[in-house]
Amino acid sequence: MQAPTDERRDLTGTRMELEVGPVAHGGHCVARWDGQVVFVRHTLPGERVVAEITEGREGDRFLRADAVEVLEAAPGRVEPRCPVARPGGCGGCDFQHASLETQRALLGAVVREQLSRLAGIERDVVVRPPLGEAALDGLGWRTRVTFAAQADGTLGLRRHRSHEIVPLDDCPIASDDLPPVLASRWPASRVTAVAGSDGDALAAAYDVTGQLPVVEATGLLADGATVRGRDWVREVVRDRGFRVSGAGFWQVHPDAATTLVDAVMRAAEPKPGERVVDLYAGVGLFSAFLGEAVGPDGSVVSVEGDARASRDARRNLGDLPQVSVVNGDVARVLARGEAGEQVDVVVLDPPRTGARAKVVRAVAALRPRRVVYVACDPAALARDVRTFAELGYALGEVEAYALFPMTHHVECVATLDLTD
Repeated sequence: MQAPTDERRDLTGTRMELEVGPVAHGGHCVARWDGQVVFVRHTLPGERVVAEITEGREGDRFLRADAVEVLEAAPGRVEPRCPVARPGGCGGCDFQHASLETQRALLGAVVREQLSRLAGIERDVVVRPPLGEAALDGLGWRTRVTFAAQADGTLGLRRHRSHEIVPLDDCPIASDDLPPVLASRWPASRVTAVAGSDGDALAAAYDVTGQLPVVEATGLLADGATVRGRDWVREVVRDRGFRVSGAGFWQVHPDAATTLVDAVMRAAEPKPGERVVDLYAGVGLFSAFLGEAVGPDGSVVSVEGDARASRDARRNLGDLPQVSVVNGDVARVLARGEAGEQVDVVVLDPPRTGARAKVVRAVAALRPRRVVYVACDPAALARDVRTFAELGYALGEVEAYALFPMTHHVECVATLDLTD
């Protein structure tokens, strides 16, 4: 039986004049056209623009569009620093058309709106820049980039909501310390370039399955040549070194790890002798400093699902006998009681989808005096905060940081305290 066809008119390519409303989560602003909601990229609240529909049909709940002409600009608009950070170009940056101060104001509005709408909490949130000199102009900060390869082996990044690759000669937000992979052709589907804190440079290329590394190299790459070497880089935070294997997870801004460690330690206030659980712990970044704070009479259980990251964590935390590393799915580890039964503090840094209700309930069942939630998605944070509230935890301080300049991503560190 043939599936029914959608006979509603496709509006893609239609242009209209719009009065732009508030910013929304996802790197766009909200406008209305003939009663339909339109999510518009490349614009700012309060502007009047000509927009072109990029996705949608008549009668859809919402449409997507790009602002292709600015008729009345808002304060804070600047000229994008990248030639492909424009309609129809690379989808990596959302806010190159906004000053850094304006970007932080937009991110703060998004966090406030998500907490209000999803958690029922009204909270003024000020988004701060990361620590350090690398935050000053918003460029040259990204120390980990995964490029997509075209059929001829040249590299680029994908268009917004598309598999189409935009070829690149340069990426202004990429660190100058990355290996110059854009200068070479690669027999791969994607190439990840990494620059470590101590000057290491690593490139890993993956075949068409997206799984098997076909090249792992350190050092510089040029004219397709590679220099083989170890497949890990060393990161340094507060004079403490961390091994991170391959393209394993680490914050992509050079000042992000220190910024977040400082925020987590302020929020957790760990005391000597306390019992702490660090969930989604990666290679042990927070576990290390929590372990130092609780001292030899305390304990930290560092839980991570990725086996390679856990192996790195055991190396990174080897000088702290009070820290134990558990490799396994967070929900299962908690269900099995491997995190302990009496806990003073829980720190969790879940993926973009959040911890979700099952993990939140398991954390609350431990009855820690304080939960510190590190979130890279304000919507996921708000949903989990609502669940924590139902289980007796009240939202305290929320620190927010623009650790990904030019993008819509924002990192939050939220404190939740037991109320009963």
